[in-house]
Amino acid sequence: MPDQTRWYEKVGGPVEIAVIGGSGLYALLDDAVEVSVDTPYGVPSDALTVSEIGGRRVAFLPRHGKAHQHPPHRIPYRANLWALRALGARQVLAPCAVGGLKPELGAGAFVVPDQLVDRTSGRAQTYYDTGAAHVSFADPYCPVGRAAVLSAAAASGVDMTDGGTMVVVEGPRFSTRAESRWFSGLGFSLVNMTGHPEAVLARELALCYTAIALVTDLDAGVEGGHSVTQEEVFRVFGANTERMRKLLFQVVADLPSDRDCPCPHALDGIDLPFDLP
Repeated sequence: MPDQTRWYEKVGGPVEIAVIGGSGLYALLDDAVEVSVDTPYGVPSDALTVSEIGGRRVAFLPRHGKAHQHPPHRIPYRANLWALRALGARQVLAPCAVGGLKPELGAGAFVVPDQLVDRTSGRAQTYYDTGAAHVSFADPYCPVGRAAVLSAAAASGVDMTDGGTMVVVEGPRFSTRAESRWFSGLGFSLVNMTGHPEAVLARELALCYTAIALVTDLDAGVEGGHSVTQEEVFRVFGANTERMRKLLFQVVADLPSDRDCPCPHALDGIDLPFDLP
């Protein structure tokens, strides 16, 4: 186990909350201290930046890297979550760009999902490659974190949709029209490329994890002639970056310090094959 003291000394102590930024959100904190954290799973997507928001120490990590160098299927998810926990974070906010699978969820809509469906393949999606370590994942997102996002949205004037199922696809390509219609017909609300295995890895580390989805487009099969483009996704997220930043700052203020939720108990009764950081 690495000596975490050197990281704490550099950033002023353990962090409390982490934010993993998605496409278009490559920086969050001003006057931040940068720190590189090594993990048993390699290096994270990029260096982490740490600063204070309202007296709370917060770490920020760009999911794809500052230069968007990691495509969704190559993001070092295990290193990312491990590094955040090693820095002390126990609550993770995960803004992400998504496609809307319902006509009412068009570009610029905000959603705090409550369910996830995994359609990825080939990604390392567990820390537990030996032994019998099976975590509960029926409800993939922290209920307290979701409540804090809804409260912060109301305080920030953000029209937030409460609940919805996010289907996570392998990427990096966008969906075919048939796939979009299939997902929509199954009742899914959102489609994304990075929400898994990020959410389950957070659960395996007993972290609170809350996704905050920004709809950048209606997916290809939802309306007739529309076809999703990378340019469109980046443009819409960029146009809403300040709204997302304002919302995140308010969520950080609203998150309770004590974790009175099931997440800290996710590993109760499970014999782990290694010690957690």
